[in-house]
Amino acid sequence: MVFLVGYRGTGKSTVARHLARRLGWGWVDADAVLEERFGRSIRQIFADEGEAGFRAKEAAVLHDLVALSRHVVATGGGVVLRSENRELLRRGWVVWLTADPDTIERRLSGDAATAERRPNLTVGGRAEIETLLRLREPLYREVAHLTVDTVGRPPDEIAEAILREMKRFA
Repeated sequence: MVFLVGYRGTGKSTVARHLARRLGWGWVDADAVLEERFGRSIRQIFADEGEAGFRAKEAAVLHDLVALSRHVVATGGGVVLRSENRELLRRGWVVWLTADPDTIERRLSGDAATAERRPNLTVGGRAEIETLLRLREPLYREVAHLTVDTVGRPPDEIAEAILREMKRFA
């Protein structure tokens, strides 16, 4: 089991798809599973239940996903906020995908699904990215077996780099 963690816009879902193909495994996007299971977008869940309600649902989904085998899981960007989630992530091999705030902002502004499906968690925009990165980076670092910078790299190259490191530690 491989878990991809990192801030939104770092390429978790795209890289998960590429890595799973190379491994011959399945892959899932934890946010998509959550939305399907609860029949609402993340934005709607936040609006209806607040961040605490969303985080509880996210934890329940992660609890189920760790039971899978031979899967690559693209997690939600804030999954590391709960200590119990960090413990669950340690059941697999965790890869932290990174990007600088400029790249993240550019990727998010170019993704129509981001605005439609994802709420601002603080003030939005660049200030939110910088604030949340500062808060989450120590948590990503805590769980990660490997850190991969995604800036300027195509998804296949990133997947190949992860695969090389997985083979070294297998």
